[in-house]
Amino acid sequence: MSKAVNNINMGIVEPQERIKNLSHCGTVIEVDKNMAVSRYYRSGTEMLRMANVYLNEGNHENAFILYMRYMTLFIEKIRQHPDFESVKPQVKAINKTIKAEIMPTTEKLRNKLLLQYKREYEQFLANKEAERLQEQREEANRAKRAAAAAASGGVPSLIPANLHVQIDANNQPTAPDLGLLDQVVYPNDFPTGTNRSNLPSSGLLLPAVDTTGADRSSNASSKPAFDRNQKPQYNRTDSLLAGSLRTVNVPADTMNVFLQLAHANTSKSIETCGVLAGHLARNELYITHIIAPQQHGTPDSCNTMHEEQIFDVQDQMQLITLGWIHTHPTQTAFLSSVDLHTHCSYQMMMPEAIAIVCAPKYNTTGFFILTPHYGLDYIAQCRQSGFHPHPNDPPLFMDAQHIKMDSQAKIKVIDLRR
Repeated sequence: MSKAVNNINMGIVEPQERIKNLSHCGTVIEVDKNMAVSRYYRSGTEMLRMANVYLNEGNHENAFILYMRYMTLFIEKIRQHPDFESVKPQVKAINKTIKAEIMPTTEKLRNKLLLQYKREYEQFLANKEAERLQEQREEANRAKRAAAAAASGGVPSLIPANLHVQIDANNQPTAPDLGLLDQVVYPNDFPTGTNRSNLPSSGLLLPAVDTTGADRSSNASSKPAFDRNQKPQYNRTDSLLAGSLRTVNVPADTMNVFLQLAHANTSKSIETCGVLAGHLARNELYITHIIAPQQHGTPDSCNTMHEEQIFDVQDQMQLITLGWIHTHPTQTAFLSSVDLHTHCSYQMMMPEAIAIVCAPKYNTTGFFILTPHYGLDYIAQCRQSGFHPHPNDPPLFMDAQHIKMDSQAKIKVIDLRR
């Protein structure tokens, strides 16, 4: 539904331009006329849910982007869907909420962000000015040293210009201890290797130093008080502007729990499926529940029924859809042509949505997504149904790289089949 746009490193620093860029990111949303319009209605509900989380966590940029997408979806884009009339009453109610709540909240966020961007811009300019002054001082010092060298006949002084020696009149130098001369080590007497044990312990010879781990950068000049590379502080990986997939945390026991739930069907070589749901926190997604809907399974497919029951549960528990899980009782872990189309509807609504495939016969599990730059668009445009061939090159799906197994979390099951 929304295209990932990587705008975070565009180098935009002027406050008004940053707001403009943020607003543009919030309007990058598309409606596929072949996708059920009810999917967009559900996606909008979960989008608003995530926006509220970002707002409560103080991530104002992400909250602003999602509020903008929510308004763009229901005020403008949803009207382009051929089945818009079927959800028109719901959209009318949503637009009242947008006018009464979402618009004022978004405008407050815009003002807060503009103030934040102005402060960061002022700091950015101050850093640039500090850099200019530092370079100016360094150039003046170089010129001064060059002039001093020219005045002394072109031979630069070996004594640092900033070295000042203060002589204490009450502390007159004394003659050296002649006995120390006998302990001086001359070049021809200097030991080689590690044979230093026979040297007098006069303190005139530095102790052996292990240079293998020594810091050889001790003579490096210290850094100035400012960072020459400092940019405004909006280059953060927790921003939706980055365009990257957020991490999906999966409880490590998810697969075993689901296989136990599916055992009766698996023993009869019938597939079982479930919805993966959870919540957003600190810009990461956490799967917390498997919702097993009423369903009809066959040896190579599984169709959900009465999806409104799933939505009711999610609304009651404030859960968002993060993908789905199903078994392949007699096959390996992969996405069939039917699975590709099933997952397409999940990934179009939530780019991070994953498909978990459990293959108990082969004791394997796959974590898949459609390839974002090819497979997702290809399957979305495919009008065939049932099992049908797809090209394998370029690949249509891939292993999910944005998941993280959580050994501490425990999955919960809501079984609606009972």
